Amino acid sequence: MPAQASPALPVVETFHSLQGEGLHAGRSAFFIRLAGCTVACPWCDTKASWPAAAHPQRPLADLAAEARAAAAAGAAFAVITGGEPLHHDLEPLCRSLAPTGLPLHLETSGVDRLSGTFHWITLSPKPHRPPTPELLAGCHELKLVVHEPADLAFAEAMAAAAAAAGNRPALLLQPGWESPAGRQLA
Repeated sequence: MPAQASPALPVVETFHSLQGEGLHAGRSAFFIRLAGCTVACPWCDTKASWPAAAHPQRPLADLAAEARAAAAAGAAFAVITGGEPLHHDLEPLCRSLAPTGLPLHLETSGVDRLSGTFHWITLSPKPHRPPTPELLAGCHELKLVVHEPADLAFAEAMAAAAAAAGNRPALLLQPGWESPAGRQLA
């Protein structure tokens, strides 16, 4: 009987750095950037992550080994990001990372159902592909990109939807990359 391949996911990159955004900015983190995204935001700064097939399948055991090494080097938590990480079933990855002892953070647009167990969820909803009610109800921070006044109205609507679901996440407005109007509004 042939040996089964170990579980794997398409990975753009892994790296140990400081978290640069959100309420955890400035803290040491280990990042796993998964490939694949159909949300296709025009302003995306990681468009290279969109085609999942363009990136290598990495065994979950290798990702866990890298996370352990990052934890030993001072990483305070692990961030699963993308692309759109929830295009994948994240439960096996979360199980693989659990023995590292690192709290798991998720950065998602929220277009897919939640899979995996996370200590912190950053939801970055997009007007052209709104998030699931489940993620609005369970996120810890709402991070919205601002390019124009309509984005502020969308941010208010997302905060109101989260509140209606019994959640009051932190609301963070972030100007769009190279967006002078966004810098003035946010």
